[in-house]
Amino acid sequence: MTVKPLSEALAEIDASTAPVSCRATDYPAGWEVAPHAHGKHQLIYAVHGVMAVKADAGQWVVPPTRGIWMPAGMTHAIQCVGVVNMRSLFILPGAVASLPAASCVVGISALLRELIRAAADVQTPYASNSRDGRLMRLMLDELRTLPVLPLHLPMPLEPRLLEICTRLQQRLDDVSTLGDWAAHLGVDVKTIQRLFQRETGMTFGKWRQQARLLRALELLAGGERVVDIALALGYDSPSAFTTMFKRQFGQTPSQFFS
Repeated sequence: MTVKPLSEALAEIDASTAPVSCRATDYPAGWEVAPHAHGKHQLIYAVHGVMAVKADAGQWVVPPTRGIWMPAGMTHAIQCVGVVNMRSLFILPGAVASLPAASCVVGISALLRELIRAAADVQTPYASNSRDGRLMRLMLDELRTLPVLPLHLPMPLEPRLLEICTRLQQRLDDVSTLGDWAAHLGVDVKTIQRLFQRETGMTFGKWRQQARLLRALELLAGGERVVDIALALGYDSPSAFTTMFKRQFGQTPSQFFS
C-alpha cells in the first residue's frame, strides 16, 4: 500500500478552491500521520478501521460510523489502528455556517456516509449546477446537523495534572486514588479536584474512566477479547466493563462496532 508524502498531499488539499472536496486515502496497519494542520476545516472519517487522533486540545478515538471534526489551523496527528480506509472532507472556512468551533467526534448518518462515498469520486473543480455540485451542496447541508459524541479525552496543561494523566495513560489499570496522588505530589486533595475540573472539565474519576474507555475502543478494534480488555484496564470483571461501556456509549462493545 503506497501513501502519498504528507507535504505533497497538503499542497494539493490547500490548492483546491472548491467549497468542499473529498480525499480518499488508504493506510496500512500502524501507519502514523505526522503532526500537521490544514487551511481548511476537515471531517476525518474512515469507511473501515479505527483512528486515534491527537491534538493539543486532547485525544479522540474514531471508530467507523463516527468522524472527527478538525477546525482549520488545528495541528493534529493520526495513528491508524489496523488498516484504515480514510475518506476526508475538506471545507473552505465560510462555506457553511454553524459548524463546530472546536475539535470533536461526531456521528455520521447513513445519508452522510453514502454522500461521502459518492464524493470520493467527484473531481475538482466541479460546476455548482452540475450533478456533482448538487451532491456536494447536499453534503454541506448534512454537515450542519452533525451530532457531537463523548469520545474526547481532554489533556491538562498544569504540570502536576499532566504527570497524573500521563501516568494513568501508561498504566490504565492503576487504581491509585486521588488521595494517593495528593500525597505523592504533596498537595491537598481539594486542590487536585479543583485543578481537574478547571483544566479538563471532568472529575479525576471521570477522566480516568474516559481514558480507559477510549483505550478499550482501540483494543476492541484490534480484535482483543472483552475479558482481556476488562482485566487490562483495571475492571473487576467483563460485566463491570460492559456495564460502564454501555452507560457511556449507549451500546455494548459488540453493538458499537456492528
